[in-house]
Amino acid sequence: MNILWDFDGTLFDTYPAYTKMFKQVLGDQVNSEKIYEQLKISFSHAIRFFNLTEKQIEEMDQLKNNIHPSEMIPFEGVEEVLQFANKNVIMTHKDRKGVMGILDHYGWVNYFADIVTSDHGFPRKPHTAAYDYLHQNHHIDLAIGDRELDLIPAKDLGIQTCIFQNEQINADYYLSNYHDFFKVVVEK
Repeated sequence: MNILWDFDGTLFDTYPAYTKMFKQVLGDQVNSEKIYEQLKISFSHAIRFFNLTEKQIEEMDQLKNNIHPSEMIPFEGVEEVLQFANKNVIMTHKDRKGVMGILDHYGWVNYFADIVTSDHGFPRKPHTAAYDYLHQNHHIDLAIGDRELDLIPAKDLGIQTCIFQNEQINADYYLSNYHDFFKVVVEK
């Protein structure tokens, strides 16, 4: 099985670190739950939703660059799925330096045959270009993501989809945790 992975919120639980960062910039005027909810739509959506000023966006960029990879924790059980797959690829809006820093920290670089980041210049999700590139080169069987935005391109290309920790999204498979991957996806 060849799997296309989203990064933030799918392989790694990055939202708590990002929520903390937004909270630091916004202060007590917004609660953490509201920030987390908006981040689950997308990082750029949260910036627009909270109407951040240029100065606040610059502060966010500095804080983001200072997040240590140890604050980006892999989801429990995801490594077993990575080991199971014949081939893993990543498609993320994150930059390559950030992705590689986290993967290096956990010793996971060799799990991935290809990693498409914002540095590649593909249009942002839900555009299919990056997914099509990965599918053409790696014959993707399954796309896993935590948001609808992660699955739309896969659906458009006829790739099976798996939503992680978000049952409100229409997908071929639903996972609340990666320990269930083998009975939910593999055994079906």
